Amino acid sequence: MTRIDWVSWHDHYDEPGSSLERRLRAVRRWIGVALDEGASDVVSLCAGQGRDLLPVLAAHPRRGQVRARLVELDARNVAEAGRNAPEGVEVVCGDAAMTDAYAGAVPADLVLACGVFGNITDDDVRRTVATLPQLCAPGATVIWTRGRHEPDLVPVISGWFEDEGFEQVAQEGAEYGYGIGVHRYAGPPVPLEPGVRMFSFVG
Repeated sequence: MTRIDWVSWHDHYDEPGSSLERRLRAVRRWIGVALDEGASDVVSLCAGQGRDLLPVLAAHPRRGQVRARLVELDARNVAEAGRNAPEGVEVVCGDAAMTDAYAGAVPADLVLACGVFGNITDDDVRRTVATLPQLCAPGATVIWTRGRHEPDLVPVISGWFEDEGFEQVAQEGAEYGYGIGVHRYAGPPVPLEPGVRMFSFVG
């Protein structure tokens, strides 16, 4: 298997009209909506360079009221995100698959799982969705992405969210090959269970 350079991978975001650039714009728009609605505590799984959250937060009038934790394993991406992180944003070099990485930062009002579900097994997607209530405050927004290649798992993932007490707010991106899901957690508070592995990143 060819090893992916997760730093240069981000270059695709800079290609105007590319599927990743369009996905990024959509995710940023929904992050803005969540911040407009009052999200104050944010966590991001496999955050990369934080290109989805950080520019939106820097320009948002509530930026001083937001506390965020970005969890990313690639130290080079962590360094890049850290250079762009405003006050109140913690960039952690760690394993985003482990619930321990979110201790002290959850329950959150906004959870980002962008670029995760396309790089783990279907069983691990299911396991992650089942664990997400532990990261969510009641009413929290979860924004997630998944490529719409065959077999298309996007409708199935949406069903898994509903099984775990989430309500679908939006789903878009099919016209450029992505599923961008926005779900709101309508269930009760769930305590964070330490030491739980949600997924293994397979790339």
